[in-house]
Amino acid sequence: MRKRKPKLRVIAPDPRYGDPMVTQFVNMMMLQGKKSVAFKVFYDAMDIIKERSDGDEHAVWKKALNNAMPQVEVRSRRIGGATFQIPTEIRAKRKLSIGMKWLIRFARMRSGKGMAEKMAAELLAASKGEGAAVKRKEDTHRMAESNRAFAHFRV
Repeated sequence: MRKRKPKLRVIAPDPRYGDPMVTQFVNMMMLQGKKSVAFKVFYDAMDIIKERSDGDEHAVWKKALNNAMPQVEVRSRRIGGATFQIPTEIRAKRKLSIGMKWLIRFARMRSGKGMAEKMAAELLAASKGEGAAVKRKEDTHRMAESNRAFAHFRV
């Protein structure tokens, strides 16, 4: 260990659900420091989800996030002139942030009118176990599974 661990920043809970994870999600969604715009987009998406599904929209968001979080990932490692894809377990914090980033990224890539609409569609799809973010997770898991033979090269 060369350096000390950085102090963990405390993220304030969001006003509607009182959940710091929502604030973290909104922070990742935010562009050019416009947090209030990001919050508005997120809450609009949640309202759309509330209309379209009969359940609790916060629970739908949590389920979507869980379905999009990868458990393992592959890392490239060069060993004796060959590059191997080595499957590695992911830390809890990294799982969460990767899941959030994928949901946001694939929501942005969706077709539709307005970010709130796209985000709602992606979250609803992910909560049902479909959608691009969940597909990315499954692809990642498949890649890790097919490269399991190289697991003994762990970094």
